[in-house]
Amino acid sequence: MAKFVIAGRADCPYYAKTELLADYLQKNLPDFRIHKITQRPEVWEDWLKDVCEKNKWSHKNSPIIWRELLDRGGKGLLLGGYNEFLEHAQLYYDVTSSMTTELMKVIAQENLGTHIEKEQEEEALKTCINTLQVWITSASAPACYNLIPILTSGEVFGMQTEISITLFDNKQAEEHLKSLVMETQDLVSPVLRSVSICTTVEEAFRQAQVIVVLDDTTDKEVFTLEDCLRSRVPLCRLYGYLIEKNADESVRVIVGGKTFVNLKTVLLMRYAPRIAHNIIAVALGVEGEAKAVLARKLKTTPSYIKDVIIWGNISGNNYVDLRKTKVYRYESAIWGPLHYSRPLLNLIFDSEWVKREFVATLKNLTATGRQFRGILAAHSIATTLKYWYHGSPPGEIVSLGILSEGQFGIPEGIVFSMPVKFENGTWVVLTDLKDIEISEQIMTRMTSDLIQEKLVALGDKIHFQPYQSEHKDLVPDEEKDLITSDTDFQNLSPQTTFEKPHKTVEP
Repeated sequence: MAKFVIAGRADCPYYAKTELLADYLQKNLPDFRIHKITQRPEVWEDWLKDVCEKNKWSHKNSPIIWRELLDRGGKGLLLGGYNEFLEHAQLYYDVTSSMTTELMKVIAQENLGTHIEKEQEEEALKTCINTLQVWITSASAPACYNLIPILTSGEVFGMQTEISITLFDNKQAEEHLKSLVMETQDLVSPVLRSVSICTTVEEAFRQAQVIVVLDDTTDKEVFTLEDCLRSRVPLCRLYGYLIEKNADESVRVIVGGKTFVNLKTVLLMRYAPRIAHNIIAVALGVEGEAKAVLARKLKTTPSYIKDVIIWGNISGNNYVDLRKTKVYRYESAIWGPLHYSRPLLNLIFDSEWVKREFVATLKNLTATGRQFRGILAAHSIATTLKYWYHGSPPGEIVSLGILSEGQFGIPEGIVFSMPVKFENGTWVVLTDLKDIEISEQIMTRMTSDLIQEKLVALGDKIHFQPYQSEHKDLVPDEEKDLITSDTDFQNLSPQTTFEKPHKTVEP
């Protein structure tokens, strides 16, 4: 059997004549088969060049015809162009073409119109399928391994939305990423259209609609807090440039991790100003750990505890506010329906435990980095994305790191964790909450470190000087329901084999 491939520019008259002759041969010869390929005029030359380079052919005009040798695995044998095909037809089949030049031109224009209509139909079909392009940076990180099964379960974006996942990391991680691709495909998820890897910087975030930024590693030694802060700038600048250049206009960027989350978020906003309003930092990891510690104390389930507010630096100097926290389904002498709740602070009678042991436990978790390990980090990111797309539970307070616009007296221009609710594909800051004022001293302590991190990272300040409180109490009396969670420099720094901090700076 002879199988010929006829490829040409969609508006080429010679392609039209070749096509008509090939159709005649296929109709009248039982062992003659053809396959047609057309390309738009503006992409034809590049397409032809790629085909010739791949097959080591030399051909420059439209059309190009080759024969596929089916008995040799489909290997292509170049026949040539229009003249060579006519000679072949006349020599082997005693058939020639008598199409006039005018008719050739008319059919060529019809071919171009048909090609454009076909492309439009294919694009419309893709739109109906609604494939969401999801990119994950630093995809070799443990959090990515735990995040993929959640994203592909349909719980985050919905069962009606198919997703394509691209795993982005450096070239050294390529083999690990290939294994991760195979494991992801083994899930046989009905919402997963495709999963691929990218290790080429220039191609990063191509058509991305969702970007998950995980913790990055650095290949240079960092010995001081100031160097550690400044080392975040180059990658954020690169990501910002690539997002602006390659990503979809409506892209949503979510920043997670255990190191300088607020700083990385504000830097991405600086270097990707076009989509700065769609960049957020995940605070649910800290919130989840606080709820778990409280649940162990009350001997209840963490999911029964709602409205814990995380203020400030997500991966550093933050405060856990329990003044609005409620407990549902609590086993006690007082019972009510499922929607009945009680204030948490009315159920914990040991105020010293709240101010001392609870604080120490959270600080220890931060120091070991436990609250940002793979499972919790992945779940926090996925839950935040779910709220972003489908809204948070009605009436529930969610903590989120966003750019301050002066709410609650927070200085503008820093990323700060604060209470929000998600609705209609965005978030709303809950500025109407009552009795959540924070003292000037505590607010200054939270904002001072964040402002200095930004200034030092950008080179506007040489040395980082942690805020020094005049009060020695861990929690001031007027803020006894705000829980301090500090982090020192060594715990803020990415724990990689390359970074070796030689001093500790108390925030």
